[in-house]
Amino acid sequence: MAAVTADQTTQKTLGTEGAVDADRVAAFDAAVAADERIEPRDWMPDAYRATLVRQMAQHAHSEIIGMQPEANWITRAPSLRRKAILMAKVQDEAGHGLYLYSAAETLGTSREELLDKLHAGRQRYSSIFNYPTLTWADVGAIGWLVDGAAITNQVPLCRCSYGPYARAMVRICKEESFHQRQGYELLLALSRGTEAQHAMAQDAVNRWWWPSLMMFGPPDDASSHSEQSMAWKIKR
Repeated sequence: MAAVTADQTTQKTLGTEGAVDADRVAAFDAAVAADERIEPRDWMPDAYRATLVRQMAQHAHSEIIGMQPEANWITRAPSLRRKAILMAKVQDEAGHGLYLYSAAETLGTSREELLDKLHAGRQRYSSIFNYPTLTWADVGAIGWLVDGAAITNQVPLCRCSYGPYARAMVRICKEESFHQRQGYELLLALSRGTEAQHAMAQDAVNRWWWPSLMMFGPPDDASSHSEQSMAWKIKR
């Protein structure tokens, strides 16, 4: 972890934004250092606001895009029970996207603006959702591996320095634990089935294993955002 204080990085960033009341900067840095939550009406550096909007937008887009490959399997689920479980999961993912768009809106943007930027290629979503879901077993692999990796990444965000984001993540992480368990249970059932079902489950795990590991991203020293985000305690 980079040994950089919020005060040092805030002052460095603010140098490009023009003169800012030193008392406001000091109060913001002190609040972050004391693990206090920054709320929408609190003063914050423009760069802090922009970093949060970028991160929350990408997260929200990923939830909305990410539900679509699985939603395509709702009509092809092998039983009514499996269909009900998958429908509940897809509904959760849509809700996660809406939670995050709402949190981003507290920073002065709008979801229409965020979606326009996504469609124009100026914002991104997680590229893992570009991989095809070829079989029913892929639904299980996504739940077990992809959602499992997401939980590992997202639990620290429950302690994010920005209050609305942190509170949204508490609920999201609780629901993601259901998704991960659903994927595990689905693959377990297939592994105990016929040889063809076992092979289908193994093939799905083989294909999703490496993309799931890539969800953890580059090392901190190779990331263009991690040092600043960790100094501001957006990330932990």
